[in-house]
Amino acid sequence: MTFAWYGHLKYMEQRPWIIAALVSWGIALFEYLLQVPGNRIGYEGGMSLSQLKIMQEVITLCVFVPFAFVVMKQSLKLDFLWASLCMVGAVYFVFRSA
Repeated sequence: MTFAWYGHLKYMEQRPWIIAALVSWGIALFEYLLQVPGNRIGYEGGMSLSQLKIMQEVITLCVFVPFAFVVMKQSLKLDFLWASLCMVGAVYFVFRSA
């Protein structure tokens, strides 16, 4: 999803927004075809809705930081560390009662 949401900012900046949206939707569809069954398996396996959401956010952050640094050439900031620490706290609180 990271590439679908942000990749067009670098690779399709000269294209009309509708083309970028259609390409992004095509990329996102592939991920949704994996994510929906994954969520069902996790939910049926005993994970709560909150646990599934926090896992999704942690995975997103783990993918976004290298993407921003390597692909989009953004500088690495301490904000990524603080966001990661907040996510560790969120994981702790959501999973501690499991």
